[in-house]
Amino acid sequence: MNDSEHGDWQDTTIDSAQAQEHPEVAQAVRKIKELRQSIDNVDTAIVSLLAERFKCTSEVGVLKAQAGFAPADWKREDAQIKRLHQVAEQAGLDPQIAEMYREFVVTEAKKRHQRIADAGGDPGVLDIFA
Repeated sequence: MNDSEHGDWQDTTIDSAQAQEHPEVAQAVRKIKELRQSIDNVDTAIVSLLAERFKCTSEVGVLKAQAGFAPADWKREDAQIKRLHQVAEQAGLDPQIAEMYREFVVTEAKKRHQRIADAGGDPGVLDIFA
């Protein structure tokens, strides 16, 4: 996209002449770069943790299928809602964001559990490509 598509949006890079002329802008650009690196690091950690979480839920799906359990566990979900709301509040995060996260991972886990059950308890490559 070009700048005209963003209206008044400004690029967060400046050249050395601009940096000398506007040191406060140069400082903001440096800080933005640092924060973006932190954001990238957090995103990497989140995706890695989600992968680990889905490996665990895949194993749960296999065990549920072997035992003949339903993909959903409403009692567990209710407990998780309460727990994640507390975690969010303690972390200074809007509990609605925690609820959106929980809804996403639970919905995905249930889909995977159903596919595992439909496959006779064999997760196969479902966890990787689902």
